[in-house]
Amino acid sequence: MCHSIKTISRNTSGMLEYCEQCKVYQLHFNNIFIEFTKRELKKFKLFLSEINVEYWESKYDCRVKKRKIPIPTMQQNLVLMFNKHELESLKDLVLERTKDTHRKLSPLDIDYTLFLN
Repeated sequence: MCHSIKTISRNTSGMLEYCEQCKVYQLHFNNIFIEFTKRELKKFKLFLSEINVEYWESKYDCRVKKRKIPIPTMQQNLVLMFNKHELESLKDLVLERTKDTHRKLSPLDIDYTLFLN
């Protein structure tokens, strides 16, 4: 159990944290959780920065699916799919573009349909 976790970046889609005790980076993004070593995070940052969004959107242009940008994983049968907005949000976290880690979320930041019964 990690007790000395420091938040590095955060937005409405998730957060990137670092556990000083375990020396592990933790990425929480929507329903995805990934742990990285320092080396793995560095490689993932490089990979994200080199994704050609226009290429992937045009390659899968004929598909009805809204998520067209793939991120392969080490597991051969698992690929994470993102749309342009989700990928930018992920990049903001991983590339540490969102530094305001203590800002409180407003109700407008929460993407949730509220039904009043």
